[in-house]
Amino acid sequence: MAGQLIVSLSGIRDRTLPDVDAFCAQLDARGVPASFLVAPRLKGGYRIEADAPTVDWLTARRDGGDAVVLHGFDEAATKKRRSEFATLPAHEASLRLLGADRVLEHVGLRTRLFVAPGWTVSQGTMTALPRNGFRLVAGLSGITDLVRRTTVRARVLGVGEGFLSEPWWCRTLVLSAQRTARRDGVVRIAVAARHLRKPGPRQAMLDAVDLALLHGCEATVYRWRPHPALPAAA
Repeated sequence: MAGQLIVSLSGIRDRTLPDVDAFCAQLDARGVPASFLVAPRLKGGYRIEADAPTVDWLTARRDGGDAVVLHGFDEAATKKRRSEFATLPAHEASLRLLGADRVLEHVGLRTRLFVAPGWTVSQGTMTALPRNGFRLVAGLSGITDLVRRTTVRARVLGVGEGFLSEPWWCRTLVLSAQRTARRDGVVRIAVAARHLRKPGPRQAMLDAVDLALLHGCEATVYRWRPHPALPAAA
């Protein structure tokens, strides 16, 4: 059975959209879809509901086969050095999930998929996610189907947002992606959008993609697949 390749991008906003768009053009040329990790609020007072061009771009990309994944609620409100949803109890996680869900529903980007900022999810958040209608969560070491309660073990390899961006790490990322692809595993690579303007990290991501494709990985996105007898998920 062939491996899989999942490419995700976070930190998408007005300032980073040109770099993200250019990178996605490179993915399109390779036939690789992208998973966009979207947070309603980011540092500096950014709110997605006030950024119509980015919302329109994300909507068009999703219509074309890409995925939108909820990526936290309010980055600016979290304490320094602590990722949102990393230590939250179930009640507080539910409140944040509800708030984020309402914002994305308002702008037409509602999703049942979740990735926590920093890729770290507390047990309270894991309890709150299915209670709030979420069906899939991607964490640092695996992808969990919250309906079937099954997990595919696959570690994410990233640049930015908790991961390094130095040249040696970029080389390590590419080699790790190649090893996983050779074993027909799930190659999960992620990049924070602000790093796409840097030639090194951008090229490392593309090299990892090319090697995964060379070894026969199927390019896909984060998605939840319903049982054939059930209606398709939103």
